[in-house]
Amino acid sequence: MSESIRIANCSGFFGDRPSGALEMVEGGPIDVLTGDWLAELTMLILSRIQAKRPGQGYARTFVSQMEQVMGTCLDQGIKVVSNAGGLDPDGCADAVHEVAGKLGLSPAIAYIDGDDLMPRIAELAASGSLQPFVDGGDLGDVSRFVSANAYLGCFGIVDALTAGADIVITGRVTDAAVVCGPAAWHHGWQRNDFDRLAGGVVAGHVIECSAQATGGNYSFFGEIEGRNEVGGRARFGFPWADVAVDGSSVIGKHDGTGGAVTVGTVTSQLLYEIGGPRYLGPDVTARFDSIELEQLAPDRVRIGGVRGEAPPSTLKVAMNEMGGFRNSFSVALTGLDIDEKAELAAATFWDACASGPDDFDAIDSRVIRTDKPDPATQEESTAIWRVTVKDGDERKVGRAFSDANVHTALASIPGMYGLGGGPGAASPFGVYRPAKIASGLVPQYVHVLGESTTQIDSVAPGGPPVEIGDVDSADGDWGPVIALPLGTIVGARSGDKGGNANLGVFTRSAHAFEWLDGFLTIDRLVELLPEVAGLEVERFRFPKIWSLNFLIHGLLQEGVAASTRQDAQAKAVGEWLRARVVDLPSALVERIG
Repeated sequence: MSESIRIANCSGFFGDRPSGALEMVEGGPIDVLTGDWLAELTMLILSRIQAKRPGQGYARTFVSQMEQVMGTCLDQGIKVVSNAGGLDPDGCADAVHEVAGKLGLSPAIAYIDGDDLMPRIAELAASGSLQPFVDGGDLGDVSRFVSANAYLGCFGIVDALTAGADIVITGRVTDAAVVCGPAAWHHGWQRNDFDRLAGGVVAGHVIECSAQATGGNYSFFGEIEGRNEVGGRARFGFPWADVAVDGSSVIGKHDGTGGAVTVGTVTSQLLYEIGGPRYLGPDVTARFDSIELEQLAPDRVRIGGVRGEAPPSTLKVAMNEMGGFRNSFSVALTGLDIDEKAELAAATFWDACASGPDDFDAIDSRVIRTDKPDPATQEESTAIWRVTVKDGDERKVGRAFSDANVHTALASIPGMYGLGGGPGAASPFGVYRPAKIASGLVPQYVHVLGESTTQIDSVAPGGPPVEIGDVDSADGDWGPVIALPLGTIVGARSGDKGGNANLGVFTRSAHAFEWLDGFLTIDRLVELLPEVAGLEVERFRFPKIWSLNFLIHGLLQEGVAASTRQDAQAKAVGEWLRARVVDLPSALVERIG
């Protein structure tokens, strides 16, 4: 088919707003409704739900939204594709089928599985078929795993839609697959159409995080008109992608909704949770350094020029291992002598605690200097002492730990009080361990309820690499400088990639990128973000979209569920960088004035 297909998003994570599906179905014309419900942390959450209620390890919020829009979707011929099946795609399909029966509807429902490796995880590890994602890494103790899911590609979705499915529910597929699959189905793309598939993947990457493509988490949010209109444009619309037969796309949103779709918002989302220029996937390796963006009209951005290469011969596997138990507390340190008060608070606490600092598997104790000199309010005079402990013994990090802080309340620092509530019990945490497995060992299975099951090979064809012309750095004389926050001219988007953090930074002109490219080296980044010191940092260039990306290894320790950082998903690392004061060229500052 030559006509483009409009693929809309209604969810970017498990907890996204529940009206998303209704907004996208009723707000304007669409051909396909998609939603992303899964993340590495979500798989851990679903494993705990599944353990308590077998067969229900899926996103029930998806089922609720289907109840709202199923009839309209069937009337208008709108296909639905979602990964909300999580760990129980068959259970999710049954739940949707039950809702359809209550509504008097008869949609064709398909579900896709094969990604769940838990039934054979011990065998795969023992045979060497399951390997650490990074050479020299550690698989961990497979007996402690609670989830292990391979990232499947889009061709199971293609098969389900070809079989006539109205609703397709998957387990762990790549985030972009729920968009690339419908595009490949509609246009008849083949497995070796790497450039077209890469374009579909890029479109999927942009819209899969819902309103992050329409102004959500956008550094220059102050430019978005109507952003503070409660009951109106403060609710940012979710995005859609018009995907053409050649793989190019136009990103937009329904007219009249809040937010904005600009080259800036799209660039920002392109940088989210990526590594280097080669974006690896099960169907194609998309070359993010080939992407070209163009503002066609208000809230319409064209993505073109995307090149694709053959995917790797392995699939990524996301595994979650039970790591033990954790607990924490925070104490307010107010006024004068903050460091001395922290030392006394620590001494009185450890004297009261049955265990010492060295008795725990891990401990994080830090003073957070949120206080200001000559404070005008009590909050401005307050710093925080926060302690987090981890251990395999739930009792050690439970009330025995948190109660000890309460016991010192009248025998410690002046002005002693706790923050964040009273003492609590220990909570379990998980450790994220990525791995890889040969694609041929993980076929997809497409089940059409009441009809047939088809096996889809996950092995993709090979092909040569693609050469992308590079752009050299410019070492020019930028003239006079002025000390201002870096964010005056630079935007950023950061996030988690397992235990690593990605930090993308971008400018809005080629001239500004020339300066940024020469200025923001790895050494400079470490200087500006001292917490990064001692960690491995990789730097990647994306000159066509005026961007850099940094991959900071180990910043999030053992992954989101185990991280003791206050910002456990590195969501705000980019905004921290933008707040650092540097010498900016006056000529660049004047251009935005």
